Amino acid sequence: MARFNERTLRDTVPRSAPHTPHTARAAHSGESPPPPRPTATLALTSAATAVALMTYTAPMVTLPDTAAALHTPLSAQAWLLNGAPLGLAALLLVAGSLADDYGRRRVFLAGTLALGITTALGGLATSTWAFTLARVAQGAASAALLASGLGLLVAAFPSPRGRLHATGVWGAFVSGGIAAGPLVSGALPGWRVGYAVLGAAALLVAGLGVRVLSESRSPRGGRPDAAGATAFGLALVALVAALTLGRDGWLRAPVGLLLAAAVVLVAVFTAVERRIRTPMIDLGLLRSPRFLASSAGGLFTGLAVIGLFSYLPALLQQTLRLSPMDTAWLLLLWSGLSFAVALQAKRLAGRVPPRGQLAVGFLLHTVGALTMLGAVAADSWVRLLPGLVLSGVGSGLLNAALPLLAVESVPIERAAMGSGAQQTFRYIGSCAGVALTIALATSSGAGLSHGADVAMAVSAGLGVTGAASVLVLRERG
Repeated sequence: MARFNERTLRDTVPRSAPHTPHTARAAHSGESPPPPRPTATLALTSAATAVALMTYTAPMVTLPDTAAALHTPLSAQAWLLNGAPLGLAALLLVAGSLADDYGRRRVFLAGTLALGITTALGGLATSTWAFTLARVAQGAASAALLASGLGLLVAAFPSPRGRLHATGVWGAFVSGGIAAGPLVSGALPGWRVGYAVLGAAALLVAGLGVRVLSESRSPRGGRPDAAGATAFGLALVALVAALTLGRDGWLRAPVGLLLAAAVVLVAVFTAVERRIRTPMIDLGLLRSPRFLASSAGGLFTGLAVIGLFSYLPALLQQTLRLSPMDTAWLLLLWSGLSFAVALQAKRLAGRVPPRGQLAVGFLLHTVGALTMLGAVAADSWVRLLPGLVLSGVGSGLLNAALPLLAVESVPIERAAMGSGAQQTFRYIGSCAGVALTIALATSSGAGLSHGADVAMAVSAGLGVTGAASVLVLRERG
């Protein structure tokens, strides 16, 4: 756990934005700006996080129906799942920096409102590309509310004990949203209706947030890092496009050109960040073992866990002939346990550091994935249950430890940036993991059952790599 002193605690008190209505009235009347309302802030940010994750996971159980309605070929189905994580990965770091500098409440409310609108538009899409663009916009909106939400919590809960409680609850609602999304979309009459319901839920949360949330920021001065944001976003688009197109052949010219473009754009981004006065991310953090452990934890959570479980429901519908609702109930065993464990993981504070929780979480996922081997070939969903239980517990530990490590790995006044950085790596991993899982599952000449086993084995290997990476990155001294 990070060490805290009086100066650290004093720095966590939010600085109210001079342009908010509350602050304007306070200045006019000579009163102090209203303090944050911790319980209400936790409730609103957790609710918005759950809705964002529900929109993220909604296509998991409706992918076959959505692909059929949009006439999406198998080779392009990765785009239906990868649109939201692409928007998330591209905008999380940008949103975190903007929230710290220009107002976390402002960015949070804008993101929640945009999520409601773009989710409704996704339900109206009539083509693969229109749906994908709507999903990218959903991801960008989710990035704004997720990154700024943790920043609001750090401002509302200045003590280490309070922050531990708040990040634990917030992480549990990440799992809760993952659990509820497939159930809602599977229970409603058609995937388009599900998008309408989720869009309305996001708009409701945005309306409540206007009345409840207090502004906080940590301005550094200077202009927004537009050049860095553009280079970083384009690099991620090129990378995800290469990973998705690589399914049809990794040695093709378009794939190679996209990968080369991603490398060049990352180099441009690095050069910009070294020169600008207010960079999106302080590159000096890359020398911090704690920051690197947070980033590695996010990356391998996306690669190993989210990548496998994003496509597994569609795979089970195709191989075990389960209905969307049956698949949603089966997935609830995994995601429901993840929610329950994340909610209780705060009890581990002081006994197991966040880095240790991450390692245990990855190893449990690894054992769970290996336990599920052969279940699809045996045409038995019952054989999946032990693996879903183990991986669900592991996922809960990951979701509880990641947000706490994210805000502890950076200076406290840059909490939203730290959250954005860790989640950026999480959804970069998700993009790559989804593309990899679909490629492994569908490219096997021995059929989907063999492909499923290959995808699960690779996910298990990535879980071991994730555990090793967070254990190796120890604090020195």
